[in-house]
Parts: sequence; C-alpha cells; structure tokens
Amino acid sequence: MNLRDRKRSDEIDPETDTEVTVAGWVQTIRKKGKIAFILIRDRGGVVQVTALKNEMGEDEYNRLTKVQRESVIAVRGKVQKSEYVKRGFEILPVEWAVLNGADAPLPMGVIDKVNVELDTRLDNRFMDLRREEIISVFALKSLMLSAIRKNLETKGFLEVQTPKILKAGAEGGATLFKLDYFGEDAYLAQSPQLFKQMLMSTGLERVYEIAPAFRAELSDTTRHLSEFTSLDFEMSFIDSQDDVMDAVEEMLDAAMKAAVERGQYQLKILGLELEVPKRPYLRIRFEDARAMLEERGKKVESDLDTEGEKILGDIMAEKGYDAYFVVEYPEEEKPFYIMEKEGTPWSYSFDLEFKGQELASGGQREHRPDVLEGRMRKKGLDPADFEFYLKAFRYGMPPHGGVGIGVERLVQKALGLENVRETTVFPRDRFRLVP
Repeated sequence: MNLRDRKRSDEIDPETDTEVTVAGWVQTIRKKGKIAFILIRDRGGVVQVTALKNEMGEDEYNRLTKVQRESVIAVRGKVQKSEYVKRGFEILPVEWAVLNGADAPLPMGVIDKVNVELDTRLDNRFMDLRREEIISVFALKSLMLSAIRKNLETKGFLEVQTPKILKAGAEGGATLFKLDYFGEDAYLAQSPQLFKQMLMSTGLERVYEIAPAFRAELSDTTRHLSEFTSLDFEMSFIDSQDDVMDAVEEMLDAAMKAAVERGQYQLKILGLELEVPKRPYLRIRFEDARAMLEERGKKVESDLDTEGEKILGDIMAEKGYDAYFVVEYPEEEKPFYIMEKEGTPWSYSFDLEFKGQELASGGQREHRPDVLEGRMRKKGLDPADFEFYLKAFRYGMPPHGGVGIGVERLVQKALGLENVRETTVFPRDRFRLVP
C-alpha cells in the first residue's frame, strides 16, 4: 500500500471513487456471523470497513478482527455504496496492515459512554484528543483563527513575531514568570504590548500577532491558564479608540461567521447551534454599567469583578446583546500606556465582553513621550527601566491604539465550554506542567 494515496474519511466520494486507501485508528470491531464491521477513525470522522469471511479467508478474517482497539491500521479496498452506513458507503478490504498496535488495557476510553474526569483526560491527552467532539473544538478554533487572520490582512495588517523573553514586563506586578537569562533576571512575556507599540513608530502602521503569553497568576478557575494564546493587534493614525473597537467587532464577526458557515459538521458533533452576535455591538460607558449593576444590588468600585461581569451579561442578554463593549474605565485601573481622558478620572479604554465574560482589553495608547513618562511615574514605575521603549516615542510616534484578546477564552465562550482547558491541546496551569 502507498500511504501517499491515502484519503481521509471526509474526502471519499462514493460517486467517483472506486478504490481507496484509508488509515487511522480502530475504533470498534463488531462481528455478525461471517461479516465483521471495522470502524476506522481519522480526523475527518469514521469510515466503515466491511470484512467478509468467505472472501478474505478464515485466517485473514480472524487476524483482522482480533486487532486491538486504537491500533493504527491501513486498508486498501473497494468503495461500495450502502444506505445502511452513516456515510453512505463502506469499504471492502483488498489489502490491509497494522501500522502500529495498541497496548491493552487502554488508559481511557475514546468512545465509551463512561464519564472520565478532566484530570484523567489531560493526563492522557493524546488519547483524549482522538475523540470526535474534542477534535471538533480544535477544528473550529482553527477556522476562527484563519478567519481572523484573513480579516486583519484584508485591512492591511502585517503579522509579526515579538520576543517572549523580556527584561521588563508590560505591566509589571507579581504575575511575571522570572527566569535566569545568562546571569541576568528576565521574564516571560505577559503580552507583546511594548513591542507592538514600538512598531507603530517604524512605518509598519498596522501589525498583529497570535502567539503564547504567560501569566503567573495564582488563580485556579475554569477561565485561567498560565500559558495562553494572545491575539494582539496595534494600528496607527487613529482618530479615537472607536477605530480600534470597529476593527475588533469586524474581526470577531468574521470569526463567528466562519464557525457557523464552515464548521457545521463539527457543530453537529458538539450538538451546538451558534448565533453570530448582533451588530453593532453596544458601547456602554463604565459609569453607566456601574449604575445598571447598582440597580441590581451589585456594588461596583473602579472595575468589574467576575460577578459584576456576569450580572451585566444577564442585563445585556435581556436587551438582545451577547457581545458589547464597556468603555472609559477609571484611569487609575488602567496601565500606563492607556491614554487618559483629560480633565476627568476616566481613560480611553475598553473591554470587550461576551456573554458576561471579558474577552479583550484595549484602547487608545498614549503616544506623547512626556505624558507617557508622567503616567509611568504615576503608576510607580521608573521610566529609566523602559528606556528601550520610550526611545521609540521621541522620534515620531503617530496616534495609535490596539487590543489584546485571549484566544482560548474566545473559543470557550463561543462554544459554551465549561473549562478553558478544553480549548488548548496541552494546557498549563499552576498545577499542571506535564504532559
């Protein structure tokens, strides 16, 4: 057999294919008299191989039907239409081979109906990822990211890669992972914030990055990871943060439409019917959001906590909105690089909320070097520690703004998953460093 000729189960067309080679994992083998049905699973789904004892011969038939579940096999055979098979066809084997056998017993079932704890699944993630519903999550995640890239690139954004080992963090604080860098203290990047702003002084004008970010938070919740995928973009020559929010809205709309329009097979496996959030997204000033919450008995100070986000999400759902922006947060709550709204305690900032959870934070950046240094001092930071960054502002920095979005949180909320760990192939949290 030539595996280069292999077709996935979703690539086979019984109208034109007469003979194909398939390969994958043995999901089940069911014998009925002198006929055996072998289900082989690949990324495209499941294909049925129908073995006839009289045609194969007893020895070959017995050898095939005794293959251990989850072994990897290849089969070359004739394609035969069948109204009794889910895909509308079956394969009658002409030649087959075990490419790699599986040990027994299995560490966990793949199609068994027994519930398996999340920790057990993650300990055996290689096996867990063979499940159709888990594969579907990552297929949809890939569709959404592909749509996001296409949307940004049609708007003139260039994809960049920035360092993940830094001398200083973008926001400082206790959530940095510290490491030894040839005898010097260094940190894993919380975000590409400082670098993407520096790139605004170069003439690239619009950049985006989809890359790992790291937060040493002690949180152990269903929405926190120590290593996650951050989607960041920065854009120059903006009039206000509204320009950034418009770009975020269009990008998220493209991602959700891609999942709905191109991910029907995966959504069916997951039993989901996604709705693309209504546009335009509402833009609610923080002051007004706080007033809404206080009417519901929720006291809010200078930021929204998890409970406040959930209550606000319920209020917005009543108004028919799943996605919305909360804008103009108190300046004191925002990092030094966010522009203040002069003469007020507010800032040109926003959070994108989706079904009662924050997905993104962004806003207009402070591009005036003297004001930026003043904000650093106000936040207790020494501008001398950020000279590499500030230098880019002294030689021509245009007005700019941007956003950072947690990809895993986006997928979690879009698909209604209970735990953000379901959206990353090998999650890292404060208790999990392997596999």
